[in-house]
Amino acid sequence: MKLNKLIQNIKAISVSDFSDFKEISDITNNSRDVQKDALFVAVTGFSIDGHQFITDAISNGAAAVVLENNDEFPDELFSQNNVVKIVVENSRKAFANLSCKFYEHPSKQLKLIGITGSNGKTTTAFYVKNLFETAGYKTGLLGTISNFVGEKIDDSQLTTPESNTINKYLRQMVNEGITHCVMEVSSHSLVLDRVRGLDFDYALFTNITSDHLDFHLDFENYLNAKKILFDNLKDDATVIFNCDDKSYVKLLHNNNSQKISFGKSEEADFKIDKVSYNMNGTSFSFLNPDYKFQTSLIGEFNAYNAAGVAIIGVNEKYEKNIILNGINSTPQIPGRFEVISRVNKKVVIDYSHTADSLEKALEAVREIVKDSRQVCTVFGCGGNRDKSKRPIMGRIADRLSDEIYVTSDNPRFENPIEIIDEILSGIERENINVIENREEAIKSAICNSDDNAVILIAGKGHEEYQLINGVKSHFSDKEIATKYLESCS
Repeated sequence: MKLNKLIQNIKAISVSDFSDFKEISDITNNSRDVQKDALFVAVTGFSIDGHQFITDAISNGAAAVVLENNDEFPDELFSQNNVVKIVVENSRKAFANLSCKFYEHPSKQLKLIGITGSNGKTTTAFYVKNLFETAGYKTGLLGTISNFVGEKIDDSQLTTPESNTINKYLRQMVNEGITHCVMEVSSHSLVLDRVRGLDFDYALFTNITSDHLDFHLDFENYLNAKKILFDNLKDDATVIFNCDDKSYVKLLHNNNSQKISFGKSEEADFKIDKVSYNMNGTSFSFLNPDYKFQTSLIGEFNAYNAAGVAIIGVNEKYEKNIILNGINSTPQIPGRFEVISRVNKKVVIDYSHTADSLEKALEAVREIVKDSRQVCTVFGCGGNRDKSKRPIMGRIADRLSDEIYVTSDNPRFENPIEIIDEILSGIERENINVIENREEAIKSAICNSDDNAVILIAGKGHEEYQLINGVKSHFSDKEIATKYLESCS
């Protein structure tokens, strides 16, 4: 795309001469990805400022650079290298707008569904994908576990990728004949303008609880971050929301889109009723219209996740059997209350890494086993993340577990023992198993528990790595649990 056409999509403070109408080959905010004739956008980040890599981008062949700090980079640096200098007020917003323009606004050529909330985004996204595919539509997915573009599946690095990556994926989808796409929309991505300019047809709100306070600082900021998605929806979009979570009142304030609610509340447009679940799956109903679902995914929270998705089917006027099959045939999502069995002993692998999600996972286990089986919990907390949840998660495990194994999660650059100590500050009992090595903790929980015990291994779910002191090593809770279920039985 010609540079003069590309920058029509942003408000530039100044642009150096570009009378040669440069052809832009790519757009990126990472200087290491710059190739010949690429457009480099210097984004001011929270830990790294892209402006310090401008000279690297120029050396790597950038044809143009978008930046904020005009005075720090003299015009001569650009003119001597035949690079166009484009100064903007906010390079992050410009990056999103330029990405949409460079890839020719692919979100406008898809039916795009955005899912946001503290918990349930991934499961809900997989439900949506399966619903659309059951209805006969080729569907892409961008989310926490993987990014699906036709037959191509890429491991995900971020719940919601950077704006150039999102638009690149969406363009690939359009080019491959994909007509529908569902994506998880994180609070980080909303604050950082990664989804700016995207044309959402649906926005689905699952729930909101305290999370990511290391980034947002307080719950109010976190709530306002989620609100960005709804504030920027077009009027003819549709919002589907959990009305049992009263935060929806603030989230949807000033939103003019069509709104459809679900929940157990009497005020819900689609009332969830008769929720029942065991280790084989979950059943629930809508009261009006009359739908009865039976999904293999376990827990009341999965009835909520499925309910929001079923409403999309109703709103799209799909036949009843398509909606039922779309929900009921959704396969197990990796690391989301995933049950592994060996004789009578069961292990549940779950991504529950917040206080609310850990509580819901343990309550689901308790509801299933009542008092007939021992419940063991293996968990830790991530390093360089929200510290406030650590003692809270300790209290939850203390209240709902028979045996507790406190261990490492992804300590990153924090001292794992200090993280464990903060978790222990919320636990009142004295008989706690503290085993820093995660594999040893899992082994001990499986090998030393009752023959019919249920062991919840929480926090990492689908992840197949562990981050310790900046080193990323292969580690899978599922692989380790399977190994010791076989050797200890």
